[in-house]
Amino acid sequence: MSGRHSFAELRNRMTKEARAKAEAEALKLDGEMDLAEVRLALKLSQDEIAQALQIGQSSVAKLEKRADMYVGTLRRFIEAMGGELEIVARFHGHTVKIRNFSDLSNSDK
Repeated sequence: MSGRHSFAELRNRMTKEARAKAEAEALKLDGEMDLAEVRLALKLSQDEIAQALQIGQSSVAKLEKRADMYVGTLRRFIEAMGGELEIVARFHGHTVKIRNFSDLSNSDK
């Protein structure tokens, strides 16, 4: 697709030093972070995410500020940063990974 780049392709454009620094920062990811904080920790720009998602940079800025969005939209955003989205429900004493969302097709794009 024109204008769309995978995270791997974007990462391969980085220097070895920049990749090593980004990987070290990614290891620091812990606890709760909003999307912008995750993106910044991974040393990715809004423009790089926009290219991967085939949207404008301003749309990325708006997505990062949203408190509510479709699961498919969040999944694509996370994947554009090189991650994988899992939905987990926590109950008193145990957690359950919800698999319905792991089987979403590309048709929700």
